[in-house]
Amino acid sequence: MTNNLVNFIIKKYLKYDNKNPFISITALLSFFGVAIGVMVLIVAMAIMNGVSKEFEDKLFTMNYPLSIYPKLDDSVNKKLLIHLENKFPDMFFSPYLSSQVMIQKDGMMGGGLIFGVDPQKEVKINKIYKEALQNNPNFDKYDLILGAGIEEQLGLYKGDKATIFFSSLNPNGVSMMPKMKRFQYVGSFRSGLTAYDNAYMFTSLEALQTLLQRDESSYDGIHIYSLDPMNDIKKIKQELPEFEVGVIGWWQQNGNFFSAMELEKKALFIVLMLIILIASLNIISSLLMTVMSRRKEIALLLSMGASANETKQIFFKLGMIIGVSGIFFGILLGFFGIYLLGNFDIISLPADVYGTSKLPIELSLIDFSLILFGSFAIVLLSSYYPAKKSTKIDVLEVLRNE
Repeated sequence: MTNNLVNFIIKKYLKYDNKNPFISITALLSFFGVAIGVMVLIVAMAIMNGVSKEFEDKLFTMNYPLSIYPKLDDSVNKKLLIHLENKFPDMFFSPYLSSQVMIQKDGMMGGGLIFGVDPQKEVKINKIYKEALQNNPNFDKYDLILGAGIEEQLGLYKGDKATIFFSSLNPNGVSMMPKMKRFQYVGSFRSGLTAYDNAYMFTSLEALQTLLQRDESSYDGIHIYSLDPMNDIKKIKQELPEFEVGVIGWWQQNGNFFSAMELEKKALFIVLMLIILIASLNIISSLLMTVMSRRKEIALLLSMGASANETKQIFFKLGMIIGVSGIFFGILLGFFGIYLLGNFDIISLPADVYGTSKLPIELSLIDFSLILFGSFAIVLLSSYYPAKKSTKIDVLEVLRNE
């Protein structure tokens, strides 16, 4: 049997069968079932990956790729900072001091965490801080940048004075009074995450060194910006033993959150892949019904010299055509769905919960490859069984009875 004859028979079987319309309908349902399954899987994985990336970007704003912390008092110091800057010129380092504080303006009061940073170093690793500082190039010692939530809570306007109460106490001879200092509010930032906008404040490193009575060469920690933190953390650890400090990565600080998202993504992938598996059962039933309805034709082909492998090839190709065409149609639908969701406000999210009002969508190459591989594997297996079944026909019995 030539390839031309095989292709001719396949085209004939793909046409609508008036005598057995249910077979054609089942094949059509198989096609659309696979297509819809692939589409849903592509869109769902793009949304899950986009949401994960969005949260990762937002957390990077205040949770730096790497952070150095002290194991002993004053072990994070200028000597360590200079050593790391010389050793790793491709990374950016920003030392900081921090303290729990209360902030008051007129009769309004709020609380949060204040960071003393070097503006020139911090702008290199914190894009939100950089944006807030753009309108204030001359940042003075006691200037203050607040989260948008604190600004709105206190009703502050640029140039207003606000009093900061520190958690450390000052003895005044009779009692202990909290340290306080008036700062000038010069700007605010909006990170997209309410928890940060309602709690974080920034001032100069010199201001906290003075108020907390800290040595100029001593820090509470060093934030590090790295393009490859998971590998760079190993290099940094090799330089730290003599300094009595530790280093931690963003994935360790937020490990449970991202582990939960990754588990949810895997579970969703498996569940949605079952849609394709269910659709593939229609391919099996459609091909089996085709085999049963074409038993006489198969027997004639075998009696005229066609091999079992050639008849198996007919039904295997038939199943692959239905399944693969469904996969490619599903890919087109999936990318069209991503285009619609990414360019039009079909779904709007509460920004205070998700950090963005626009639905984040990003399909990774790995996810797309897994979808293609899983879909092709299911279609391949679904086509093989009915094709193999077609070779089990008893030619003599069929020709005698039919």
